[in-house]
Amino acid sequence: MPTFDEVLKEAGEFGCYQKRVFILLCLTGITFAFSFVVIVFQGQLPDNYWCRNSEVAEVSKLCGWSSHEERNYTVPWLNAQRTEESHCNIYDLNWNSSLSSISCVDPLSTFINLSQEQLPLKSCQDGWIFDEHHSTIISQYNLVCSDSWKLDLTQAALNLGFLVGAVILGYAADRYGRKITYLICAFGAGLSGVIAAIAPNFYVFVFFRFLQGFFGKGTWMTCYVIVTELVGSKQRRIVGIVVQMFFTLGVMIVPGIAYLIPTWQGIQLAISLPNFLFLLYYWLIPESPRWLLMRKKKEKAMKIMTDIARHNGNYLNPNYSQISVSDEEVVNPRCMDLVRTPQIRKCTLVLMFAWFTSAIIYQGLVMRLGIVSGSLYMDFFISAMVELPGAVIILLTIDRIGRRLPFALSNIVAGVACLITAVIPEDTLWLKITLATLGRLGITMAFEIVYFMNTELYPTSLRNFGVSICSGMCDLGGIIAPFLLYRLAALWVELPLLIFGILALICGGLVMLLPETMGIPLPETIDDIENLARKQRSTKKKKDTPNFI
Repeated sequence: MPTFDEVLKEAGEFGCYQKRVFILLCLTGITFAFSFVVIVFQGQLPDNYWCRNSEVAEVSKLCGWSSHEERNYTVPWLNAQRTEESHCNIYDLNWNSSLSSISCVDPLSTFINLSQEQLPLKSCQDGWIFDEHHSTIISQYNLVCSDSWKLDLTQAALNLGFLVGAVILGYAADRYGRKITYLICAFGAGLSGVIAAIAPNFYVFVFFRFLQGFFGKGTWMTCYVIVTELVGSKQRRIVGIVVQMFFTLGVMIVPGIAYLIPTWQGIQLAISLPNFLFLLYYWLIPESPRWLLMRKKKEKAMKIMTDIARHNGNYLNPNYSQISVSDEEVVNPRCMDLVRTPQIRKCTLVLMFAWFTSAIIYQGLVMRLGIVSGSLYMDFFISAMVELPGAVIILLTIDRIGRRLPFALSNIVAGVACLITAVIPEDTLWLKITLATLGRLGITMAFEIVYFMNTELYPTSLRNFGVSICSGMCDLGGIIAPFLLYRLAALWVELPLLIFGILALICGGLVMLLPETMGIPLPETIDDIENLARKQRSTKKKKDTPNFI
């Protein structure tokens, strides 16, 4: 009896039907990228902000000060040269007691004949005044000074949602179906994003940001698996990379949205509402026929294959209706299946580390632009454009030299670039920017390769679950990244780059332990993975054995 891949070849491995479904599902990458990186703009720290003081506000009204004058007259300085203002303290003075005798030109002289450096200070109690052109969640929820760590929490909550979603929704997609999981997640991502925009307080915002991550991860991973399972082995590399290019396109669009929309709530709505359009896919995309066969739903699978053949201008011979179906009992995916056999176990552990490394470095470099960038919107756009050549390089190499070597080299390039960038002095800024850009290119390539290599190293019964569990380490890296970046950068702005570089170099060595998947059909069972590794070891031994005859 014919296998699924033989039937797919007869129906058309990448015809009009698959191309239509492919383009539709690629749009998911754009919306997923929105939620992934928008915090750089929603959480942009204003250049100028100072403590609000209700008593000073009365004096300012009496003297007719502008906001600039109010700040200059009443905000403490951190040094005698008056080059750095205190954002977190105010003078501990009773302004109301001296309201009638206060000097509008030098108000502090009214209280004491001491220098400003000797006046008592106290922490902010009435919030802050922000001088900004675009509202952010920082100004909305006062995420500065002792509460600055809460900005890290917002991105960590999103990534925690990714992590939980990877486990739960990856299991759901393998048990209940790719399509239904995708549609539920699209609705959930849109709804939670809208509610986050109108959240009445910070903790409600964080909770719905978590939910947006939870459902967003479900749409992204499920669409990726559907696309991969609908095409032949020769096209997997193309669709896998192009899906990533749509993610990059989303990253490039975000600064434009943030520049044009002046409020963080408006930005949040702009990135969330498009998810509701994906509900139309109920009528436009099919369930994965591979999954249907795995669940012993042969009739439904063959109906979809017949539709694929018809739209592709082909005809399925009636003999193909006798497609082989595994005699194994249908078993729901379990976590132990990912470590049950030697090769699956090795693949799982290496891929988990690769996901973790890619995420923590990629997110760290993206968010680092919010700290060191001179022109955030333009610099962010240009750095996103750098990711596009990475896709071209991958397309030119992975079917010529395989998956493993480009995977390893991209990590090594990213690691070396991060280490060198960290020690280059600021006066050679052009070299620093060039190497940082090279690091961004390298880690982007690693991120793109791990997606489709992970898909190729798991059988159909575990594919969505396995990809989701392994990519959960990506989400763990995303949880750690903001705390690692912002807290360590406060000690030394380049310290995170050293950690990024070391992780990337270790990952570059580990991925060489994975089996090569170039030109290999998608595995259907765990035994296929074990046999693949044995076959490649046997081939390598034959090549290494000298021929004395």
